[in-house]
Amino acid sequence: MKKPAPKESISDLWPGQSVSLLKALHILSQNGGLNADSRRKLKQVQHLAQLIRPAIDAALAEKEQPLLADLGAGKSYLGFILYDLYFGPAGRGRVVAVESRADLIAAARKIAAESGFDRMDFVQGTIAAAEIGPVDIVTALHACDTATDEAILFALRHDAKYVALVPCCQAEVARTLEDVKGPLAQLWRHPIQRREFGAHLTNVLRALYLEAHGYKVRVTELTGLEHSLKNEFIFAERHQKSNPRAKAEFEKLAAQTGAAPKLLTLPE
Repeated sequence: MKKPAPKESISDLWPGQSVSLLKALHILSQNGGLNADSRRKLKQVQHLAQLIRPAIDAALAEKEQPLLADLGAGKSYLGFILYDLYFGPAGRGRVVAVESRADLIAAARKIAAESGFDRMDFVQGTIAAAEIGPVDIVTALHACDTATDEAILFALRHDAKYVALVPCCQAEVARTLEDVKGPLAQLWRHPIQRREFGAHLTNVLRALYLEAHGYKVRVTELTGLEHSLKNEFIFAERHQKSNPRAKAEFEKLAAQTGAAPKLLTLPE
């Protein structure tokens, strides 16, 4: 008699994806199963990996050893999966994960060593303080509040050509809007509206800031809302050093609303 298929399966994995890595990351259980939460997490990271792939392919075509910096890496899910799917098979290129928590860095280093990911490095410290030399691609998955702004400044400081961001918990501008009065104040009169409008305004200004520094920016959906409510994906590719028109739009919108991310200030 044929045994029934297990309730949980690994049919969601991509061809060639490392089962042992996903078990080490606790995305798969030790018997190879996925629960609902793990499936959502896997879908998010896989889809983000797919969206980032053109930047990785381009960087590998342009350089012998391109470097991807994953900022606010947490448990380094994204960095590990990008290495497993792209950098590992390519046989070149490096991934550097930046994370402030020592326990997460130690755990990630252990997984990398056990997986044979010898071109993956881990830097303990803040995004703002991290200096790791020339960088080609910057990623930040669910970088909370001002960490996304720090990732943008990191990308500029390291002259990154590609930037891929999934912002999370944008609270700074919403707090500022609470004290802003004027003709537009009805847009954020109630706390729930202030939170949602503040998050939207933050990401609009982030995109304009990147454009002001010469990036071509695309803002799109990361994945279905059933997988994550933090669903905005900002992808930027640098084509020039600056864009005066975008700079003017950034300054105009910041003046009209009376709020802007404090870390993102444009030079006169």
